[in-house]
Amino acid sequence: MASIKLSIQSDNDNASIFLRLSIKRGFYIKRKIGVSINSKDWSTATGLPKQNNPHNKNVTSRLRKLTTHVLDSLNDDLTKGIDIDGDWLNNTIDVFFNRAVRNGSQSELLVDNIKRIIDTAQTRRNGKGGVGLSVSRVKSYGSLITTIESFQKHIKKKLKVKDVNLKFSNQIADFMNNQSYSVGYIQKKISDVKTVCLDAQLNGIETHPQLINVSGHKVKNDYVVFLTEKELELIENTEFDRIALENTKKWILLGSMLGQRGNDLLNLTEDNIISRSGLKLLELTQQKGNKNVIIPFSPQMEELLKNGFPYKVSIQKFNEYMKEVCKIACINTITKGYKFDSKIKRRVLGKYPKWQIISSHDLRRTFATNKYGDWKTPLIMSITGHSTEKTFLNYIGKTEIDYAHQIAELYIEEMNKSKGEFNPVVIKNKNVS
Repeated sequence: MASIKLSIQSDNDNASIFLRLSIKRGFYIKRKIGVSINSKDWSTATGLPKQNNPHNKNVTSRLRKLTTHVLDSLNDDLTKGIDIDGDWLNNTIDVFFNRAVRNGSQSELLVDNIKRIIDTAQTRRNGKGGVGLSVSRVKSYGSLITTIESFQKHIKKKLKVKDVNLKFSNQIADFMNNQSYSVGYIQKKISDVKTVCLDAQLNGIETHPQLINVSGHKVKNDYVVFLTEKELELIENTEFDRIALENTKKWILLGSMLGQRGNDLLNLTEDNIISRSGLKLLELTQQKGNKNVIIPFSPQMEELLKNGFPYKVSIQKFNEYMKEVCKIACINTITKGYKFDSKIKRRVLGKYPKWQIISSHDLRRTFATNKYGDWKTPLIMSITGHSTEKTFLNYIGKTEIDYAHQIAELYIEEMNKSKGEFNPVVIKNKNVS
């Protein structure tokens, strides 16, 4: 029966720790694990650090996990007929410590393959056909690592790429649901995992036959939070006794006119104002997708910015001030949406006064929702940066019944133009709203 013994071989204060793997009588492999310890803190009796301080206790915990990892890997690889030698042990130890894997081979661990995408982000093809993943995309993969590591602790297992199957998809969805993650966020993370596995597959890593059926589709946006024209008017007509809130008020009104994401909005300055063909324009490059956007000045924008742009504020402070501004302006409509719960550090779905759940991103949706129907959809999309009408309509929460109403209105308009008369058919049915 295979066994492991840990030891040190020097008496200095930086002694390397060795791992000896005995597979059968007379056959063992010994390698450094890449961790050192003061020899005075090592117990030869237990083959582990002495439990005399928190650091040593932490090292002991890691060493015990390393031992389990090596034995589990040994059992797996013996059944596959893989040669167990010094290189194998080096590779297995490196995989545990998330180091670069030796012999040019690529780790099969799921987390390692996510890290590899992050490490090569600058040279990867992006969704826009260019090179280099966006900052937000890299952050998304970083949060994916956190999610997977948390899930691995829950199931007490380090996941390999080939472990991603329908069972995995269901298990991690249940796990994240119990952690109060939104359905949309769960589906997005599952989709990201599938992307990682497909990338690993291209690099020769074995994947599960069910991978193709693992689904992480986008979820319909049922909880659209935005400020109505009346609510914007309430904010505009409210005076605040703090400069920070007056400044935030100005950003809110400007954001509702420009339809940009929070960071793009708050980075605007006088330098973004240009003039072309006699038109006064505001030009910016959106951080997400690197898309160039040009917005003509409206009379309302001109009036709002006659004394210059509001001063810059961080996105965190802006979201904090925005809620305070909306609270004072009595933006109290009970609205279904997600509110951050500081105790569980998750967003929780519920019904809240709108000021409690409003944030900088809702200004983009405010612009899109209020302009929809008045402006042609492609014009709105040219400002918000949406690539497809389907994505845009999902973003503002439009449904099939909305489309039906619009078609009926077009029928009316067409009949009026021809001096005819048309009344849409109304079916009285308590099951249809």
